[in-house]
Amino acid sequence: MLTHVRHVTPVAPDAADGPVARVYRQMVDDFGVFAPPVLLHSPAPDVLRACWLMLRETLLAGGLVGRNAKELVATAVSESNRCPYCVEVHGATAAGLLGDAGGWLAAGAGAGGIGDPRLRALTEWARHSGADSPARRRPPPFPPEHGPELIGVVVAFHYLNRMVSVFLQDSPLPPTPARVRAGVRRTAARIMGALARADRPPGRSLELLPPAPPEADLVWAVGQPHVAAAFARAGQAIRRRGEAALPEHVRQRILACLADPPPPQPGAGRWFDAVVAELSPAERPAARLALLTALAPYRVADADIAACRAGGADDAALVAVTAWASLAAARRIGARLYGDGLGPPPAGVPGADLAVGEEASRAGEA
Repeated sequence: MLTHVRHVTPVAPDAADGPVARVYRQMVDDFGVFAPPVLLHSPAPDVLRACWLMLRETLLAGGLVGRNAKELVATAVSESNRCPYCVEVHGATAAGLLGDAGGWLAAGAGAGGIGDPRLRALTEWARHSGADSPARRRPPPFPPEHGPELIGVVVAFHYLNRMVSVFLQDSPLPPTPARVRAGVRRTAARIMGALARADRPPGRSLELLPPAPPEADLVWAVGQPHVAAAFARAGQAIRRRGEAALPEHVRQRILACLADPPPPQPGAGRWFDAVVAELSPAERPAARLALLTALAPYRVADADIAACRAGGADDAALVAVTAWASLAAARRIGARLYGDGLGPPPAGVPGADLAVGEEASRAGEA
């Protein structure tokens, strides 16, 4: 599993101690394996804990939404983000849970192959979740009380897909001839599906990070306290690491670009260069890496990592810069999805006052 990680050196399980060892123990207990998308964060232990909180309390923890639906959402988001590693892992898990190890997920046949119309609609909603235009997104095909868990999975995977695209190889599966690859996928589906069947109690990971206050762009999570707490605590940890790794004016420039991203075009690389051109030479490598990670992680090249290294960035700094950028992009997506038709949580739910404020703000803008 460690060999899947590139650009940074993860902490080996037999060398882990302190907070890293605690995350690793929970990961094996709850996920069944040392998952490389989590391992890659280990050079920055607080970011590792943040990643684990977001993943565990959305995808793995029990709640109102079944694990098979969550795995379909994770797979669809990963497909939309061009993250083949996560597609393989979570597509196999969904196929194993659905009893369709040789079917549409393993073969890549798309949502049209899902028999259950509710799961098919959910998959399409997740696949279009990252679209900037409301016209390109889908209305939420689930009741508001399912929003915290399902939007939580979407946000977690928009975050993870970006980190995986930068730091992991393309596939978790060993290189195999095409004639045997289907068999490897069927085996993976049976194993991953079996590991995913056990219920995981919500909230176990929260003790890994200190409490943090709720924030307005996380109002979608307040209906499920363990999800809300996970994202508030994780967001605080990653923000602090981002503040240490990137100057405020650089972070503000990147956030402005997230609010007004460039349209897809062949010359997009020049746009990224132009955004960082006015920064000092010492700031440009990390700023470019953050911007690429947020908007086009598949464009991150060895040269981008090397430029950051030449400027003094170590493994922890690389993880901090990319994690801050990934979560900034993912949280914007979550806030947009909440505004696509999910009402505020019921009065009396912790954080509901933030949701009411968001609703009033949107009404005023309209």
